[in-house]
Amino acid sequence: MLHDRVLVQMDAESSERLSTSGIVIPATASVGKRLAWALVVATGPHVHQVTRGDRVLFDPEERAEVELHGSDYVLLRERDLHGVAEPEATGQRTGLYL
Repeated sequence: MLHDRVLVQMDAESSERLSTSGIVIPATASVGKRLAWALVVATGPHVHQVTRGDRVLFDPEERAEVELHGSDYVLLRERDLHGVAEPEATGQRTGLYL
């Protein structure tokens, strides 16, 4: 990875969602601007806020997709990230760093 780039893999739950009544909403459905979660796979040398293994929040409309070894990834700049999820093990904070 070069500069401030972050390579992430989309969460499986980001593709389809369930409504409160149990109806499946496909990822292609048109809804208001919705952010997505992904897992950081690799970072460039100038990335300071996230590390490999972090779960990050980003706008899926501002992304570049890439396929490596048969898996799909998303390439972002660090400044395109909106938040980092706190690990579940601590359990005493809000769970999200903004």
